[in-house]
Amino acid sequence: MKLLWMILLLSISWSLKADNIFIEAESFDNKGGWVLDNQSMKQMGSSYLLAHGLGIPVKNASTKFQIENKGKYRIWVRTRNWVKKWDQTAAPGRFKVLLNGKALEKTFGTEKAEWHWQNGGIITLKAGENKIELQDLTGFDGRCDAVFLTSDMNMLLPDSGNELADFRRNMSEEPIIPEDGGEYDLVVVGGGIAGCCAAISAARLGCKVALIQNRPVLGGNNSSEVRVGLSGLITQQPYPQLGNLVDELGPVGYWNDWEAQQDTSSLRSKQIMNILRQEPARKIHNAGPSFIYEDNKKLELLQNEKNLNLFLNTQAVDVQIKGNKIIAIIGKNIESGKEYIFKGQLFSDCTGDGEIGFLAGADYRMGRESKAETGELRAPLIADQLVMGTSVQWYAEDTQDISVFPNCPWAIQFNDTTCIPITRGDWDWEVGLNDNQITEIESIRDYALRAIYGNWDFLKNKSKMKEQFARKELTWVAYIGGKRESRRLMGDLVLREQDILNNIQYEDATFTTTWGIDLHYPKPIPGIKEAPFLSYCDVQDIKPYAVPYRCLYSRNIENLFMAGRNISVTHIALGTVRVMRTGGMMGEVVGMAASLCKKHCTNPRYIYLKYLSELKTLMKRGIGKPGFPEAGNIN
Repeated sequence: MKLLWMILLLSISWSLKADNIFIEAESFDNKGGWVLDNQSMKQMGSSYLLAHGLGIPVKNASTKFQIENKGKYRIWVRTRNWVKKWDQTAAPGRFKVLLNGKALEKTFGTEKAEWHWQNGGIITLKAGENKIELQDLTGFDGRCDAVFLTSDMNMLLPDSGNELADFRRNMSEEPIIPEDGGEYDLVVVGGGIAGCCAAISAARLGCKVALIQNRPVLGGNNSSEVRVGLSGLITQQPYPQLGNLVDELGPVGYWNDWEAQQDTSSLRSKQIMNILRQEPARKIHNAGPSFIYEDNKKLELLQNEKNLNLFLNTQAVDVQIKGNKIIAIIGKNIESGKEYIFKGQLFSDCTGDGEIGFLAGADYRMGRESKAETGELRAPLIADQLVMGTSVQWYAEDTQDISVFPNCPWAIQFNDTTCIPITRGDWDWEVGLNDNQITEIESIRDYALRAIYGNWDFLKNKSKMKEQFARKELTWVAYIGGKRESRRLMGDLVLREQDILNNIQYEDATFTTTWGIDLHYPKPIPGIKEAPFLSYCDVQDIKPYAVPYRCLYSRNIENLFMAGRNISVTHIALGTVRVMRTGGMMGEVVGMAASLCKKHCTNPRYIYLKYLSELKTLMKRGIGKPGFPEAGNIN
């Protein structure tokens, strides 16, 4: 292997003398109908373009590039056949490459299951400006990472690992030193509800804050990309002002009827119910129309916040460490590839996956602990890696005319007994409960797509009910998965099931969790031999429980907070704290604690050891604007 890489390095070194043009697909000037996917950026080396057309080919993506010397070039396209992993002979993600308006003979996305450079043959290019286009042929999730053109006909290209990373950097001429992104009191990574609340809370209390989010929208699972409604009650004892900030991010449409009825404020409940009556679409908690998730409202709130700098489309790819402290985050723009360095005194990992803690060497857990480890009632006798999975939600809408949907022989196959005759896939379309939710996220999402497309194909084209579905059209399918569980970063206290059920009171109680201990398990369908793609939940009711502050900072990385589903809890306790309103309150507390760290020039642990009374004062006061919008003032 070492000899092979030395030969490859020599090949690349020699080929640097040739004419080389390296184009990252995500940097195309016009993306057309292709979308940007960076969920597996850590694993495959880059973000990429995805032709997510639900069976209808999307518009071409295109960009222009300059050639100094006309002549013959070999073209390589980095892609994959995304269904080949499941021994499928078909290739639903097929696409063509057009150069100056003419399609190459080769069809791409047809070969290997893994990401690879597919040889597109030899072409002739003119000197000066040339145009390249990606032409989707199917609408079924073709994908392109990069295009490489070279006058060296014998050049070898690396397919993975450090070799590919070095090749990208050399060919794209990325600077070795990242650009300065600023110095901050608190750097928050992850722009979900928890991260947004942590950033705003700290900024309002006088900290200079950077919020780094790896997507173009905020909200995480609660964005229009994933469309999971907010759950969990806020403004609870012992700190009823916690949660007001969560409301500011967009309370309208996030409450379902049950939550409205459970709320402790009768006025608040009446206002919520009145709003839901005026706009019934807002009752759809999950997989609803995009407007109810109010991306713009979140964005405006963050952009208008004094002391807060927002960096969208920025993936945290590395950390710099000194001793047991983080001193900087390296972020990479998922479109341009440009890298930035964000220096800070304090950091908060709100990524969900615990990525910053992992990169920094923080203690963490994944999967279920054994009963011997935790003593929990519902823990297995022998620990395994079963986790809660990723939901890929979808819905269909009525059409005036008969709509068609292509046959999908490469998808999961159904019959009249196994099909699911519905027009909306909710949270229970959940996959990957026996898989690694970080390293296998692309195939987890892809497996869900095979289930959704296969079921819809059968309902539309083969079932006894096909007349019933003739005027229904698949309208939206998430391509960004909604995760529930991956890494959990360990704090000075690891919250357990028995703490909650036995109502064990800790002196550093903070935000209150109200959701039941809600654990998910695979739900096989008799007659389908492939892995389950549905889940069921097992919920154990709880009384409202205030979670200790010591669950919100790392036990071995001195200046690292965390908020969201990656806090210090067991797998079973995660079942209650993981919902997003609860995560938002975690963020509020983290922001308050960060402001005290700045005030006293200390770290998160010492807020518990020395300044807990001050944190309690801030929690009593709250940081959000109290109140709920009247029904007549809906934005």
